[in-house]
Amino acid sequence: MFPYALIDLHCDTLTALTAEDYSLLATLRDPAQRREAAAALTSRAHGVDTLDLPGRHFSLSAVPKEVRWCQCCAIFIPDELKGEEAAAYYDLHRRNFQRQMDALSTQVLPCRSAEDVEEAWSQGRTAAILTVENGSVLAGRLDRVEVLARDGVRMMTLTWNGENEIGSGNATDHGLSPFGREVVPELERQGVIADVSHLNDRGLDDFLSVARKPFAASHSNARSVCGHRRNLTDEQIREMVGRGCLIGLNYAQDFLRAGGRPATLDDLYRHVERFLELGAERCLALGSDADGTDVPPGLDSPGRFAGLYQYFLDRGLPPAVVDGILWKNSLDFFRKQCI
Repeated sequence: MFPYALIDLHCDTLTALTAEDYSLLATLRDPAQRREAAAALTSRAHGVDTLDLPGRHFSLSAVPKEVRWCQCCAIFIPDELKGEEAAAYYDLHRRNFQRQMDALSTQVLPCRSAEDVEEAWSQGRTAAILTVENGSVLAGRLDRVEVLARDGVRMMTLTWNGENEIGSGNATDHGLSPFGREVVPELERQGVIADVSHLNDRGLDDFLSVARKPFAASHSNARSVCGHRRNLTDEQIREMVGRGCLIGLNYAQDFLRAGGRPATLDDLYRHVERFLELGAERCLALGSDADGTDVPPGLDSPGRFAGLYQYFLDRGLPPAVVDGILWKNSLDFFRKQCI
């Protein structure tokens, strides 16, 4: 058995677009043009093993051989795509994910459950879990939750930064829509974990009023440490602890520290300390946001992600707490939530 494992709840490596790509989509007002541009961007990635490109924050070939690794791979849906455009964009990338799972099968195994993850590890392969970032993928249709579940999607963020049929991210203060209040119990029924990262405060309050099962914030930090609105308040963290939820530490520069100075591992540790002070020892995990944001130099590759194990030990955290953060809390959560 390898000495330790690592589970990362969120990366954008599968569908990572450039800033120029996002800007292009934002300027296109005609739906037909947006569809054409999105298809062109997607086709550029097809045939390219985006999960194994050198120089990315995450790359399968760069995973340290001694580490059992599980990577949640998000299909990110840009806010500019709505309705059937968003659904079609998702489907193109879903097929590309499966193509890569087949093409890279000696390195990676697609997983739908905690047992699948452990099977991948026993074979010396990386476990890959498919997720979706942005509930616009549903195109306003409740029956599409079942489609995602059948496709193997095991977690979905309700929003990105803007507004969709479910609710709104941190770009506005709108809460959940009536449709969004229907989506939450359907996600729970279908075994797709609801992810509240990016949801604004009002939306999270609405979500808490209808959620009955534990949920995740796959890539969010502590707002009392860094005041960005994407981070969780102490009250929200306490609520998630009380409900047995899962919170993934985000490596994004802007969510680690304010003030312009480049973030360091010590800034990440300040968030860890605050989460632990709030009782999140069994809820805290990793959610790198790899290939979707600017990260500090010390957190820009799989080898450096894995280096957090020794770093946390050196900072004085007990081995059991470090194991929890790096992998055990996530695996236990997956097992309890039947994914």
